[in-house]
Amino acid sequence: MQMFSTRKTEPAAPVGPDGSSRTSTSTATGAGLLSRGVSIKGKVKFSNELLIDGEVEGEINSTGVLTIGEHASIRGEIRAKSVKVRGKIEGNIFATERCELQAGCTLKGDVEAPRFVVDENATFLGSAKVGTPK
Repeated sequence: MQMFSTRKTEPAAPVGPDGSSRTSTSTATGAGLLSRGVSIKGKVKFSNELLIDGEVEGEINSTGVLTIGEHASIRGEIRAKSVKVRGKIEGNIFATERCELQAGCTLKGDVEAPRFVVDENATFLGSAKVGTPK
């Protein structure tokens, strides 16, 4: 008998055929989290908001807002409405609204976005196409 705890246990996270975790934790706002220590190979798709602080090797595709945390390492192409980078990316970013490289991040790849912000102390090795097509 539990006297003081009303905490419910969470079900085990589903595991893909290759042994990798295929889940993210959702909050009440619909935002997801791929935490530090989690590694995914393959495609990641989401629609609202996602914070990645782990490792992803493959495509990331979204109609929402993506934040790459300071501990994150991404190898692959990113397509999203808005991308904010604090970690490391090797690959191209295609944003339909905005891309922001924050201080301390590293991007080795090209950027295509209507608005592009690069903070001081961000490393950007690539080319950029900024603005809306005419």
